[in-house]
Amino acid sequence: MFRRLPETYQGWVSLTIDGGVCVGREGDSVAALLLEAGYAACRNSAVSGEPRGPYCMMGVCFECLVEIDGIANRQACLVPIAEGMKVETGAGRRKVTP
Repeated sequence: MFRRLPETYQGWVSLTIDGGVCVGREGDSVAALLLEAGYAACRNSAVSGEPRGPYCMMGVCFECLVEIDGIANRQACLVPIAEGMKVETGAGRRKVTP
């Protein structure tokens, strides 16, 4: 379904997803890395409990909400990966970040 454009990345970035170490290409979004790492869903719907995952990949649909570096409800498709970043997938109702 997805195919990478000709290689334009400059290096590799190491981060954690749900506590596990993951390595991605610099410049990729968190959502792209989640899909590449095999995460079809990154949260469950608060209403129905159904799994939800990246859909539009451009910040319109809000299906790719994750916690990034302790900040909940970030759109994974809009955030580029960074060295040492901590990503947590979620389930159910959103957490309120102080």
